Amino acid sequence: MDFLIEDYETICEDSCVSWEALCGSTVLVTGATGLVGSFLIKALCHYSRKNCGNIRIVALVRSYDKARSVFGALCDEKYLSFITADITKSFAVLGQIDYVIHGASITASRTMVEHPVQTLETAIEGTRAILEIAKKKQIKSMVYISSMEVYGITDPQKHRIFEKDLGYIDVLNPRSSYSEGKRICECLCAAYCSEFGVPVKIARLAQTFGAGVSKQEARVFAQFAKSALRGEDIVLHTKGESYGNYCYTADVVRALLCILTKGKNQEAYTVVNEETTMRIREMAQVVAENISGGKSKVIFDIPQNASALGYAPDSTMRLSSQKLRELGWAPQHGLIEMYRRMIAGWNESSYS
Repeated sequence: MDFLIEDYETICEDSCVSWEALCGSTVLVTGATGLVGSFLIKALCHYSRKNCGNIRIVALVRSYDKARSVFGALCDEKYLSFITADITKSFAVLGQIDYVIHGASITASRTMVEHPVQTLETAIEGTRAILEIAKKKQIKSMVYISSMEVYGITDPQKHRIFEKDLGYIDVLNPRSSYSEGKRICECLCAAYCSEFGVPVKIARLAQTFGAGVSKQEARVFAQFAKSALRGEDIVLHTKGESYGNYCYTADVVRALLCILTKGKNQEAYTVVNEETTMRIREMAQVVAENISGGKSKVIFDIPQNASALGYAPDSTMRLSSQKLRELGWAPQHGLIEMYRRMIAGWNESSYS
């Protein structure tokens, strides 16, 4: 079964999205070659082809060659055009823009540690550039894609963490360049909304995976799956005590479009499937049992320089999507199905 096509269909038929508002409009998407941005663009193209929605997508990318590799034949679609630019530098967006989804960001933990200045610059200067475009174009709505890392280390006594429950972030830790960068960008969005009337909303994403994830993905969830598929032990380089919060790719895209068309300006919405919230070591065990067929076991190999590798601090955070659910959104796929649909898109014949 082609899960991607099934996901595009599900997105396009979702009543939590105000499709009538999007039809005939132009949507600017940054971070267009990333997992979420590319999935979003492909879904919007699918809607326009299927429903004559005439949604024009302008994708901001750093490299057109990479865009070609991500989108393939879609690059020639009449609905899709590209701007090749460094988001932190001066660039022009011609024509009217009605909606903006801003997802450009540095996401590699090692880069956050080794290049914290670049991480902050990309976040702050890039977001300000996009907000200026949104202001100039007098757009109808914008979503800034933030992260669950803005919550920091939250109160362990709280059973669920809501949008107002921000915790502690060590501002002197270079790894905080990402989480603090996201926080200041959220503040910048609120400032532009308050002072200039830019209609911006914020989506705080849990870790996102599922159909559409590349086999070259190196983050922990993908490493777990690859080890299990090879029948190898799943090796943890931390104690695995942190709670992880997750959401399926298509569910995240549905959430972004819901927030874009139905969300309240100057508000943040957490995008998570609460049923997936568990400790990292618990997720490793789920993968070992359900993906490897019992061939893999979970073992621990904690390096002495673990802090230098960019791992986020341990967290007991259990996020809530209640606020987003009140807009009509609900997740559709749990953790095992997320893995199953991700793996289905990989070539399972070689995991060397």
